[in-house]
Amino acid sequence: MQRTPAGEVVIVPRNFKLLEELEASEKGTGEMSISFGLTDPSDTFLSHWNGGILGPYGTEHDGRFYELKIHCTEKYPNVPPDVRFVSRINMPCVDQKSGKVIHTRLPATRNWNRSMGIEEVLLALRMEMSSPSNRNLRQPPEGSTFP
Repeated sequence: MQRTPAGEVVIVPRNFKLLEELEASEKGTGEMSISFGLTDPSDTFLSHWNGGILGPYGTEHDGRFYELKIHCTEKYPNVPPDVRFVSRINMPCVDQKSGKVIHTRLPATRNWNRSMGIEEVLLALRMEMSSPSNRNLRQPPEGSTFP
């Protein structure tokens, strides 16, 4: 959602928003501890994405790289993307059987609004890794994955 100089609200279409996110990610203008891009460059609906998060320094996640799969449904950006960890991780906001991020347990997805994007979700997950309740949680062996 954007405002014109006259104060009118303009709702940016789904694919325009996703193209903006893709361009920003490819140019590397965001936070360098996360990355994301299309799984298949020919995906004209911009639905399937790969993501990555570098574990925060000074935590159990330090030195680890977490791989994620991101799916933006046709309702995006009105609803948050579906995010699933490929790399095993132990955090309360992640379903331990599937690796799926539980929207109600992550502040960024619980308080979602259409001006947010994939970057905000990945940054929120990285911040969760650093939170006092998660920073020292024992983690699965590095390299292990969810089925």
